[in-house]
Amino acid sequence: MRIASFNLENLDLPPKARVPLEVRARILRPALQRLQADVLCLQEVNGQHVPGQGGRSLLALDRLLAETPYANYARVTTSKAAGRGIADVHNLVTLSRFPIRAHEEVRHSFVAPLSYQLKTSIPAEHEARPIGFDRPMLVAHIEPPGGDVLAVINLHLRAPLAAAIPGQKLEPFVWKSIAGWAEGYFLSAMRRAGQALEARLLLERLLDANPSGLIAVAGDFNAEDHEVPLNLIVAAEENTGNPLLAQRSLVVLDRAVPADRRWSVLHHGRRQMLDHILASQALHGHFRSIEVHNEALGDELIGYARHMCASASGHAPVVAEFDIGKE
Repeated sequence: MRIASFNLENLDLPPKARVPLEVRARILRPALQRLQADVLCLQEVNGQHVPGQGGRSLLALDRLLAETPYANYARVTTSKAAGRGIADVHNLVTLSRFPIRAHEEVRHSFVAPLSYQLKTSIPAEHEARPIGFDRPMLVAHIEPPGGDVLAVINLHLRAPLAAAIPGQKLEPFVWKSIAGWAEGYFLSAMRRAGQALEARLLLERLLDANPSGLIAVAGDFNAEDHEVPLNLIVAAEENTGNPLLAQRSLVVLDRAVPADRRWSVLHHGRRQMLDHILASQALHGHFRSIEVHNEALGDELIGYARHMCASASGHAPVVAEFDIGKE
């Protein structure tokens, strides 16, 4: 079985998309086909209005996957708050060659929205406001042939970019004050850590039900190894200090990638591994290999500086292979 994760980076149709889907598909479709994934976790899949229909659909994704094996895969996706249909931006989608027996969205199921009073907003705020998560996690329970049920958690944690503070911006990326930028950056870090905590509490529930469960966590973590979000989700024995809890820790599979190949984003010349696949101890026993397809990845900051809209994604896909699901 091959489990893959790929942030498609704002997959959409014009007029919202400045690059036609047909142009992006010439780059993205071969990248998807190369993965040969049995289970594919996608991030940043935008929803589109369909004339004559209420709500949104994943029309751009349908067109991208047309004439590929993924078009016939089982599919589950996240939704707007309170389950009100496809969101306009940044849906999570999980595709599976094998049956998906159940799925759920997790957003503030374990961690309530944080309460915080802004210090730098203009005009000043005099009471706390709820700080909610941008999007849910998506859990799919997949049944491969000849194997136990596999739980796959698809997630996209908050990016390390300062959140907007009322009255503190001159332009989209130009701040009025350092204090405002610092508070916005703090809010983003708080959201990202809160999402990671919720992921760990979700894992605790799954492991309570089956301590030897096959679990994969895949997606855009917007964090490198040993940063706070990874530490929270992995819960390594050296952090808990208790060997009796070691079975509940996860394994960062991309540690098996050679150091000079271990990066999924290139930012201002700096190679960063922000996209990961983590495995429960039981699933790690079936782990055989992992790849990061980063050969053609460009520097995302150069694109921003030149106001370019790239046809590809700024993230490299990651795929791990396991010896389960044999037919």
